[in-house]
Amino acid sequence: MTPNSNVAEFVRNSARNYPTQVAVIDSDRILTWAELDAQIDAFACGLIQRGLHAGERVALLLGNSADFVVAYFGILRAGLVAVPLNPAYTAPEIALLIADSGARLLLVAEGTAATANAATTSLAACEVIVLGSKPWLEILETGTQLVLAEQVTPTNALALLLFTAGTSGRPKGAMLTHGALRANVEMIRSLQAPPAVQHSDVVLLVLPMFHVYGLNAALGLAASVGATCVVLDRFDPVGSLEVITKHGVTTVAGVPGMYQAWCQIPGAREALAGVRLFTCGGSPLPLRVFEEFAAATGHQIFEGYGMTETAPVVATTLVTGVPKPGSVGRPLPGVQVRLVHDEGSDSGTDAEEGDPGEMWVRGSSVFSGYWPDGVGGSDADGWFRSGDIAFFDADGDLHIVDRRREVILVNGFNVYPREIEVAIDSMDAVAEVAVIGVPDDVTGEAVTALVVAVPGRALSIADIASYCSERLARFKCPSVIRVVDALPHSATGRVAKGRLREVYGDE
Repeated sequence: MTPNSNVAEFVRNSARNYPTQVAVIDSDRILTWAELDAQIDAFACGLIQRGLHAGERVALLLGNSADFVVAYFGILRAGLVAVPLNPAYTAPEIALLIADSGARLLLVAEGTAATANAATTSLAACEVIVLGSKPWLEILETGTQLVLAEQVTPTNALALLLFTAGTSGRPKGAMLTHGALRANVEMIRSLQAPPAVQHSDVVLLVLPMFHVYGLNAALGLAASVGATCVVLDRFDPVGSLEVITKHGVTTVAGVPGMYQAWCQIPGAREALAGVRLFTCGGSPLPLRVFEEFAAATGHQIFEGYGMTETAPVVATTLVTGVPKPGSVGRPLPGVQVRLVHDEGSDSGTDAEEGDPGEMWVRGSSVFSGYWPDGVGGSDADGWFRSGDIAFFDADGDLHIVDRRREVILVNGFNVYPREIEVAIDSMDAVAEVAVIGVPDDVTGEAVTALVVAVPGRALSIADIASYCSERLARFKCPSVIRVVDALPHSATGRVAKGRLREVYGDE
């Protein structure tokens, strides 16, 4: 018998094995695995009854909630393709993605209904359904009266369409199959020293579930073992600590900004005492934050690296079981990584030992290319060019240097913004820094540093320039330094450098 590769089978299996155990805690709403599975069945049936057919797309413009969990797994169980969108998007942004994906339905919260309606005014083929509205309840009620005739889902069936920022600025839809999503979860589950996840865990789900990190490496991973998920829609440093204590959270998947914020909260050590595992991704974890968190809480953070296109995890320090500041560890079992010195050929040549190179990734968790025709995916040998520059240290652990497209070319020399950011970030008065390249008539590009000071601390441009000159080669030192109030961020905490270039790129 052909096994069912549908990602929603994670929930089905947990419902069979642990029917009465709590699956989801969303404020006062609590669902057991059996209750969650039944609601997912009903939602899947209701979608099919609305005339949706296998492979059609359903978009979600929802924050983190139990309803998101039901809708996401219901879409997959119905054989449809989920298209999660950021609720912060504007109407024009939503309209572009709905048109590109060809979504038949757009599921929205009441707070984003007006934006969704404005976005779909000229898209007659897409119906907007508001959470809790009559059409939403009809989906559930209709489905409750039916028995789902499940089909076996093959591994290569499309499950998820996630839009990422392209180099041209236009979002591209990464196509992730059920097989790719399951493969990444199973790879992570294979890590046992310490266990990446276990049935007895209570998992904090505060990462946005419209992002692959929260969706697969947190929600999917927890569902695969029947762990309890505590859902928060937004991160609040104090409120999240209260929730962690109240529900006995044991594992946290986070981003650097979360850990930095907790360092400033009195009582964080006591509140986090019961957490056995902290992991971090989404953006590089500054060495300073790693050290401050360890000092403030007594816990170390396991850092990882991934991409939307790899479902998402490629490497993590959990592979060795030893947190290593500045490193993202080693590739997951089943993932292969090459570091390639690109000389313009299709095959490339491997970088010399210890030298940086572009990371190429191969494995069953790699995506199927970009929507709709699969362009930009793996080559004929299965290698996907990540666009990230990395090197292996003497221990065989990976260190991310920078994005290939963000490397700054100064008089023909490669300058890696991350190296400069690490140097400036080590200043006591610096809260955050971003380095970008801007056009320069003399050198080709000039290094520009945008620096945010710690509140209440004095920080001058001269101080930063002097500090850099003592630690960096002259051609790497910023020729332009600006002290700014704040930097723009993506949903996972990564600095949005595209927006910085729009503002400062021509100055």
